[in-house]
Amino acid sequence: MDLTSIDDLDFFEQISRSQSLTEAARNWGKSVSAVSKRLSALEARLGVQLIRRSTRRLTLTEEGQLYAAGALAILQQKTDLEEALSTQHGELKGSITVHSSLGIGRKHIAPLLGEFARQHPLVRVDLELSALPLNISGTNFDIAIRVGGLSDSRLKAKLLARNRRIVCAAPSYLDNAAPLRTTRDLERHNCIVLRENNGDYSLWRFGERGQEYVDVSGSMISDDGDVVTDWCMQGHGLIMRSTWHVNPLIHQGVLQQVLPNVPTPSADIYALYPSTDRTPRRIGAAIEHLRHGLAARIGA
Repeated sequence: MDLTSIDDLDFFEQISRSQSLTEAARNWGKSVSAVSKRLSALEARLGVQLIRRSTRRLTLTEEGQLYAAGALAILQQKTDLEEALSTQHGELKGSITVHSSLGIGRKHIAPLLGEFARQHPLVRVDLELSALPLNISGTNFDIAIRVGGLSDSRLKAKLLARNRRIVCAAPSYLDNAAPLRTTRDLERHNCIVLRENNGDYSLWRFGERGQEYVDVSGSMISDDGDVVTDWCMQGHGLIMRSTWHVNPLIHQGVLQQVLPNVPTPSADIYALYPSTDRTPRRIGAAIEHLRHGLAARIGA
């Protein structure tokens, strides 16, 4: 592909997403000098510097940030227009950018998006995972996967799956443990604690609105959900985890739910997306794929 044949907007939008000219050149299969020459020609045409170059990374100037944002918006409008003109049963195409927290993103969202990309080869999927949820208003993300409460009225929300936190243990632990009939019995058990989001992680909340809580303790603490779940499966103690994480393990008989008749607050899983007059077909299709896929993977 000749770099001179690429539209200026498409060229710079892809440059702005690269960490360095070397990365951009690698993505295009071209030399760094060819990419640099093309960039210099664009800056000369516009009469402004768009990028501050260094050996290790690119930094957008103020003008570069403005041009990159405008380029992305125009290219997205172009994709949406082409999609709108396609037939009702035409192939989906365009890009989808998704944000999710690490746990559910790795375990469920990433595999489901992989299936979606395989089914729709003209769709480009970009998934970003982070430890904390992100408010996608004013960002370039198309979809945010959110577990728990919703607050931003500027976004639409689609319920993907019901979810709540439940207390679980391995059968090997329960065989030798004191009976668990009420939440107060938790004080006599080894509770494996998940430290997350700098909150009161030792407080396990119960009741429909989380109005009751128990300050648990135990011999093992971690900031990784997979780690505490593995410890639990090894029989070290009790955990309180979301059903999206432990339901498959309960169905396999690896874990058992305890205190099943004690209600816990809901933390349902939603897809958040921009509130516009018309949601692009590829976005709606991706959300529906996630909804059906989560139902199959998590179960009731």
